Amino acid sequence: MSRQTFVDRERELEFLEKGYRSDKAELLIVYGRRRIGKTELLLQFARDKPHVYFLATEKPYHENLRELQKLLSEFLGDELFSRISFHDIDELLMAFVERVRDERVVLVIDEFPLLIERYRPVLSLLQRAWDLKLSKGRIMLILCGSSVSAMETEVLGYKSPLYGRRTGQWRLTEIPFFHIGEFLPGYPIEDLVKVWGVVGGIPAYLLKFEPRKDFNENVVDNVLSKGAFLYEEAEILLREELREPANYFAILEAIAGGRSRFGEIVNATGLDKSLVSKYLSVLQRLGIVRREVSVTATAKEASKRGLYSIDDNYFSFWFRYVLPNRSYLEAGLAKDVWKRSQKDFNTYMGSAFERLVGSPEVFIELTGFHFTKLGRWWHKGEEIDLLALNEREKKALFVEVKWKDLSEREARGILRDLERKGELVGLEDWKKYCGLIARKVDGKERLNAEGWQVWDLADFKVPS
Repeated sequence: MSRQTFVDRERELEFLEKGYRSDKAELLIVYGRRRIGKTELLLQFARDKPHVYFLATEKPYHENLRELQKLLSEFLGDELFSRISFHDIDELLMAFVERVRDERVVLVIDEFPLLIERYRPVLSLLQRAWDLKLSKGRIMLILCGSSVSAMETEVLGYKSPLYGRRTGQWRLTEIPFFHIGEFLPGYPIEDLVKVWGVVGGIPAYLLKFEPRKDFNENVVDNVLSKGAFLYEEAEILLREELREPANYFAILEAIAGGRSRFGEIVNATGLDKSLVSKYLSVLQRLGIVRREVSVTATAKEASKRGLYSIDDNYFSFWFRYVLPNRSYLEAGLAKDVWKRSQKDFNTYMGSAFERLVGSPEVFIELTGFHFTKLGRWWHKGEEIDLLALNEREKKALFVEVKWKDLSEREARGILRDLERKGELVGLEDWKKYCGLIARKVDGKERLNAEGWQVWDLADFKVPS
């Protein structure tokens, strides 16, 4: 079976196609972190349509402008167009729209934040072009960027000159878990879960893992080996996306080391509280860090009792296994490091598996339980891995998550204890169910027949 390089993205393509079918001027903003697959998505969408794809670079603004002019000239088949002297992007785009007249054309400007960085007036110039000419035609202009902070602040933000002009926006996120088997045909479900635990659903990372190699080989060759694409990727991303990357690095290192409370992070980093608060907010917006509160917490409790964790699997893995072992990895001892990390990796996968089944799409697909709230619950030393609440129907599903192979006796003990903890939550007059999700559960059918709800990896339906 040949390996696919473009997987899923059905909702994203439908969003773009809907804009294209509108047959009126569209200004769409598409953005998301590096390696998430934005360029591949846009090229896939535009491939059968009249289009111009332009990738901005770190060259000076006017060199970028000349490159864009050259591409537009080639699209028009008009060499004279390439010789006209345009001083700014507004003049260039308005002249282009005049020449295509009523033709439906897709124009993609990728890595748009680089243009802003090189020449801030580009935002006002685009606003002018849109207001005077582009909005009155049939062009579909797509501005794309990898710098999430720049796209949300400079392009989508209230103070942006383009504010109110966009006709739609889409933040690209990871490929859903149930599609990653298409990147690694033939991989067993347990290994697919472990791959997800290491690199998440980032297409560029998944493509580095080779189906002909087993999971352990792929981790050693593609993450832990000096020179590999993923060996320094975390540092590169922090430097590219953030100012003062050293401070963000210190915060992530603290969280990876088990400091989950705000005060603990402040003490571990030695940074001022206000700075830590600001940096944590940025990391949350980027999807790297998550702040979690007990699912039944009041608004007052939620403002004070949040726990922080690294929500991005690649960053979580990198800060746990690459950074602390850097000296050994630099010396070429990747296989040795991974061999002695196996026991700890099993512990690591316990948290990763909990994040996986706690994601809304996986939870619903697996359990069939529709909820209005989903998350962890904790109170006075007691904890439930997942609590799903259907507030409309007054139904609750309590779930324990274990990255283990469980005997029927072990599973029964976990479920009975879960039933006890469920009573501590309260929820009088609610219909309550107790469930267990594990790597493998012996006697699963008997437990289900007794009224428990039990799932294991055999219940995960992953296309390959």
